[in-house]
Amino acid sequence: MVSRGLVLAAGLLLGAPAQATDVAGIPFQEKIQVDGAELVLNGAGLRKRFFFDVYAIGLYLGARQPDAAQAISAPARKRVQIHMLRDVDAEQFTQALVEGLRANHDDEKYRALEPRVQQLAALMAQVKQARKGMRIALDSTASGTKVLIDGAPAGAPIPGEDFYQALLRIWLGDKPVQDDLKLRLLGKQV
Repeated sequence: MVSRGLVLAAGLLLGAPAQATDVAGIPFQEKIQVDGAELVLNGAGLRKRFFFDVYAIGLYLGARQPDAAQAISAPARKRVQIHMLRDVDAEQFTQALVEGLRANHDDEKYRALEPRVQQLAALMAQVKQARKGMRIALDSTASGTKVLIDGAPAGAPIPGEDFYQALLRIWLGDKPVQDDLKLRLLGKQV
């Protein structure tokens, strides 16, 4: 006969909420809502530059996807959640994004993205600095790429699914900003 305590303990475990994934002390929830869609954490990791931890980042998709090309091209809602671990001025932050975009796109494709890259750069210039502790979300929505700073919308959505896919290539493309980070965002153990 099974004891009531064991049944109660099993019930508590089964009913417990999903645990958050922790990266450098930053929790990433296993499930979130974006633009009315439930997303799951595909993976999370740490962006390092030289000896410095720059940010913790999580990738949320409609369903887990270990393949980079499929994660990039999936036509559903997505989120890249960035938690800054150090202060970075807006120009440096934008320049790092531009470098990642240029590394993963030929000149012609980058030129097609450039007006929207400038829109994102102008938005970041208004913020002036990505401060330690700041949360930056890049959401793929029906109206385009929405940028949220500490949960509040910043600027108008940037149009085009191709722009969001270009942003994802910074971390998931053929020339990612950091190889082990790409693997972690795809949910793979490194």
